[in-house]
Amino acid sequence: MAGVWVFKNGVVRLVENPGADSSQGSSRGKVLVHLPTNQVITSYHALEQMLTSIGWERYHNDPSLLQFHKRSSIHLISLPKDFNKLRSIHMYDIVVKTRNVFEVRES
Repeated sequence: MAGVWVFKNGVVRLVENPGADSSQGSSRGKVLVHLPTNQVITSYHALEQMLTSIGWERYHNDPSLLQFHKRSSIHLISLPKDFNKLRSIHMYDIVVKTRNVFEVRES
């Protein structure tokens, strides 16, 4: 995970390609892959189906985010409402909280 850490409005985030247009992303994008099926996640609908199948539930506390939680843990997955704004930092969050189910790959 190479890039530049940016501090803005009290939040630190990793910008993977600081010279690229943020709406277009980097030339080498990353994709989230569901390991049991080797399927690339292309929508929140597909992601939600896979997460619910392993015990995650939608959490409807914040209307500006898409969130999932698992009753058996303290983990919360928070994603931007728009799938096009899903970045690698969100993908890695999913991978860390769902060990051996998802992985991030170069597209």
